[in-house]
Amino acid sequence: MTKSFDRFRAHPWHGLPVGDDAPAIVEAYIEITPFDAVKYEIDKQTGYLRVDRPQGSSALPPTLYGFIPRTYCADRVAALTPRADVGDLDPLDICVLSQQRIDRAEIVASARVVGGIRLLDDGEADDKIVACLTSDTVFDFAKDLRHLPAAVINRIVHYFATYKMDVAGTGENSIEVVGTYGADEARAVIQASMDDYAEHFPSTGRRAGD
Repeated sequence: MTKSFDRFRAHPWHGLPVGDDAPAIVEAYIEITPFDAVKYEIDKQTGYLRVDRPQGSSALPPTLYGFIPRTYCADRVAALTPRADVGDLDPLDICVLSQQRIDRAEIVASARVVGGIRLLDDGEADDKIVACLTSDTVFDFAKDLRHLPAAVINRIVHYFATYKMDVAGTGENSIEVVGTYGADEARAVIQASMDDYAEHFPSTGRRAGD
C-alpha cells in the first residue's frame, strides 16, 4: 500500500504526468470512447469534461481518444508539419487501440506509441498520435504503424478526414489529411509538444515521480 498520494484531484492536462518513458510510452487522458455519439472535451480552466457538440456525422470514433498530459502544440510541433502556419495551441491528441471494449471516458491509460496521422485544420498543425494500450497483449506485435492492419489505419484516417465535414450539404471541411508516419516521427512530435509545453507553461514544474 502506497503512503504517497495526491490529496486533491489533479488537472488532467497540467497535473497528470506524461509518463516516465515518454515519448515512447505515454500516459493518455481519455475524453471520448468509440461508443460516444457526443464529442466531449476537457475544459481547460477547470479540468472537468465538457460537452462540446454532438458528432457531426453518423461516424463514431474508431478508438479511445484524448490527449497526452503536459504537451502543447505550438511552434515546434508546427515546424514538423508541411504548410502549417501554427500549432493548434492544444495538448497533443492521441488515439489508443484496445481489443477489449472500454466504454467510459475520464480515465488514464498507458499507451505505447506506434505512429501518427498528420492533419491540417485551417492551416493549424493537428497531429493525432496512434498508440496501443500497453497492457493489451493482443497488440504486442505492433511496434510501428506499419505493423497494424491497413483497415485499422484507414478507419482512423477516414474518421478524422470527415469528422468536421458539414453534413448540412455545403461540402465544407476544414480538415486536410497530410499523411501518416511511424513510431520514430511520432516520438519526435511528442517530444516537440513536450518542449512547447515546457516553454509556454514553465510554472507548472514537475512533481516527484513524473
